[in-house]
This record gives sequence, C-alpha cells and structure tokens, in this order.
Amino acid sequence: MYLIITRSFPPEYGGMQSLMWGLTNEMSKNFMIKVFADYMENHKEFDKKANFSIERVGGIKFLRKIRKAHLVSEFLKDNKVKGLIADHWKSLELIKTDKKKFCLIHGKEINHQKGSSLNKRVIKVLNNVEKVIANSEYTKNLAINNGVNKDKIIVINPGVDPAKDLNNKSLEKVESLLKTKSPRLITVSRFDKRKNHEKIIMALRNLKQIYPNLVYICIGYGDEEQNIKDLVKELDLGPQVMFFKDISDDLKNSLIAKSNIFVMPSIIYKKSVEGFGIAYIEAAQYGVPSLGGKDGGASDAIKHEKTGLICDGNELDDIYSSLNSMIENKKYLEFGKNAKEFVSKFTWEKTLEEYKKILN
Repeated sequence: MYLIITRSFPPEYGGMQSLMWGLTNEMSKNFMIKVFADYMENHKEFDKKANFSIERVGGIKFLRKIRKAHLVSEFLKDNKVKGLIADHWKSLELIKTDKKKFCLIHGKEINHQKGSSLNKRVIKVLNNVEKVIANSEYTKNLAINNGVNKDKIIVINPGVDPAKDLNNKSLEKVESLLKTKSPRLITVSRFDKRKNHEKIIMALRNLKQIYPNLVYICIGYGDEEQNIKDLVKELDLGPQVMFFKDISDDLKNSLIAKSNIFVMPSIIYKKSVEGFGIAYIEAAQYGVPSLGGKDGGASDAIKHEKTGLICDGNELDDIYSSLNSMIENKKYLEFGKNAKEFVSKFTWEKTLEEYKKILN
C-alpha cells in the first residue's frame, strides 16, 4: 500500500488538483492506495465514486497540518505501508516515519532565497526523502541551486488524461461565436502576473493591424482579471478579446480545439514561476501548438520550432514577433500536427511506468 498525502485534490479545480488526481487514479490500478487530503465542500459525492479510500482533514491551515500528520502516523502503526507520496514539502514536514517518502516539486513552492528560514525548511524535508520528483528540468535545476541534494532528484513530467471527445453542440456554439474570426489565439489559466496576459494584450495591438479579424480567447479568473479587462478597453481591443469563466469542460475543450495557437509566455514574478505548464500539453492533445516563455519549465512541454515556440516573455517584441512568425504562412498548422504526435508520451499510463522505477 502507498499513502498519498496532499493539500490539493478534487473536487477543487486547478492544475495541482488535476495532477494529484491523475497520479492517484493511475496508481490505484497497480497498487493499494489511501489518500489523506484537505477537506473540501461537496467532497462526499466525489469521494464515493473513487476506487480508493480518501480521508478528509478539516480545520484551519496550521491545525489541519498537525492533525493530518497525526492521522497518518496513527495509520502507519496498524497498516503495511510501502511508502508515502506527497504533493508538497509542507505535506511531509510534520510526518515522522522510517517508511520511504517521495515528494513532488513544482517550482514556486521551493523558490525561496538560499539561507532563508523557508529555504532551510524546504532543504530539511527534501534531503530526507527517498526521491524528489521534479516536474521539469528547470525545477530540478532550481532545487539543486537552492540546496537540494542532486542525487535525490529525478525528473518525471506530469501526465495527462486522454483528451475528451469533443461535444458537437459545444463545437457548433464555438463556431457561431467565432464565425469569421481568424487567427484564433487562446489562453487557459489564472489571471496572475506570472501568466503574462498583459504583454499578450499589448502584442495584439500591433497584430490586429496585420490581422484585423484576429481574436484572443481568455478562459480563467484571478486577481489580475479586472486589470486585464481595463487594458483591453484602454487599447480599444474589445472586438479582438473574448473573456470566459465558469464554463463547462465541453465548451472549454471546444474553444481550445477551434483555436490556432495556445499563448502563455510565462515569466518569473517575485518567487512565482511556471514549473512545467500542463496547459501546453492539454492544448497539444487537440493539435494546438503553443507559445511559451523561457523562464520556467515550458521547454519540457514545448519543443522549440517543432511543437511551438519558446520566447522571452519579458520582451514585448519577442512575443509579437514569435506570434507573427507562427501566424505567417500558417506555420501553426505544422507545429500543431507535431504537437499532437509529441503529446502521446505524456499519458498517465506511460508516466506511471517512470514512477514504478523508483517505487520498486
């Protein structure tokens, strides 16, 4: 049996939640699994459908962490457990056991100044596990630079579930919404500084001079949402930008599938960094290539000049020229075809084979 210790788990939405669900679900086909997860509203109906045991832990954050560690310790006394897999170093910080421990790392949660109190806490946990599982080469190097023992680290890119079949009604709705709009750019992400919506919007101002029917689809929500909407208004880009949130998966997937380029040239903002970028892989499943940023782990998810482009997200000119080069002569069609072939290596079935090598 393996224990999954996680702070991020469905029915809550998010990239980390999807990652931990995908890993747990695939592992449950090969191992006995027990999950210790944070309490979520409406979790009971979700948990009933899972084919493994999920124990929810509630309370304020600090007390929840202590209580979860206690419950895990009690469980370990009475059950044969081969190892523990955690989503975050904080999930392991209070758990004392001689069982094998494995910890996933993603980027921003380990990006603390070397020698700082947080950095010391990270190092103490990660240098005392069996293996540290980095989501990209970038995250691996970040961890090494911050003091994690390089011999402990292995890179396993996140897996993805097979792309869902597209719903005809949703596809028809998208076509009626977009009509003659072309080229079609799309971003699916939170609105925060790291995702770099601002510079994408600024690049549109010039692109629309060449491509007057261009459209940019933004799906998501977040702290920067109003600022981005204000910028769209200021630059008179209302006809070029469409905002969506709280939409069905069917509509989201249809919007992606009917787009030409997925755009997310992420940057490092304060300590926040894009460790991998599962959204690039999800777009590639529908034959949509991506424009990613050089800061972070996008290079593991996008093969430069094959499945998309990597640019400097800090440079507006680079974002503009990269998008223009993909649109010119419809280069995105070739990149999209390559992306769909490349993405087959990211299935959870194949990803779990990498986990098995270290678990066994």
